[in-house]
Amino acid sequence: MKTRRRARSIIPSLFTIMNLFSGFVAIKCAMVDDDFARAGWFVIIGGLFDMFDGIMARLTNSSSEFGVELDSLADIVTFGVAPSAILYKLFFYQYPGTGLLLAALPAMCGAIRLARFNVQLVGFDKDYFSGLPIPSAAILIISYVSYHHLQLPLAERISDPLIFVVTAAASLLMVSTIKYDTIPKPSKKNILAHPVKFAIYSIGVTLVFATRGSAIFPLFVLFVSYGIVRSVYQRISRLLKERNASALMDEDALEHEEESTFGI
Repeated sequence: MKTRRRARSIIPSLFTIMNLFSGFVAIKCAMVDDDFARAGWFVIIGGLFDMFDGIMARLTNSSSEFGVELDSLADIVTFGVAPSAILYKLFFYQYPGTGLLLAALPAMCGAIRLARFNVQLVGFDKDYFSGLPIPSAAILIISYVSYHHLQLPLAERISDPLIFVVTAAASLLMVSTIKYDTIPKPSKKNILAHPVKFAIYSIGVTLVFATRGSAIFPLFVLFVSYGIVRSVYQRISRLLKERNASALMDEDALEHEEESTFGI
């Protein structure tokens, strides 16, 4: 029985290792070959392996702490170090010192994000993530680089201001406490429970294929923006409820005080 379980656990781990290897190849493409488009694609391929290792772990019922730790180690390479290497070699090398720090932000914030996730993990299935997941942050950066930054004329590419914004925003959102929905398991039960969510994901995947990948960046911008807007709305709603509750308590206290004063 133990041998069979151990054999099942190897399957998702193989996908995790392929995720790690994809990150290594992405770093090599950027740092050695100066092929940033191919490097970006290997990060995205790593994202696919990362998605499938979770699916395979659920299908084989082999989720484990070992798998979680291995997955985090692979993720920091593919979605942290690789995007940072791409950003530095492509753009931030122009700014000695400061550029090195800015390029390293995805790797540093990604490491913090993964460490926080691991210590807060309760069970292996979650409805939402606290902070932007590191694969989402990496694909946000990479899709901008591949489909927007690299398409600019060389003169504009050298001084592209948006690459600063995308890098900083993706990095800081990883260490934020903004909630982002997880991708629900593709089962009949979940599809019936979340039809709108599955419809949105299906439309997104269709758009990515229809546009040959150029829709990835705007779709991820929408995903990130939705999390921010929802978080702001929930906080404002909570503050208004607390203020109303406080006002009601003050009114009750005032009425009680008046009753005491007049002896009623």
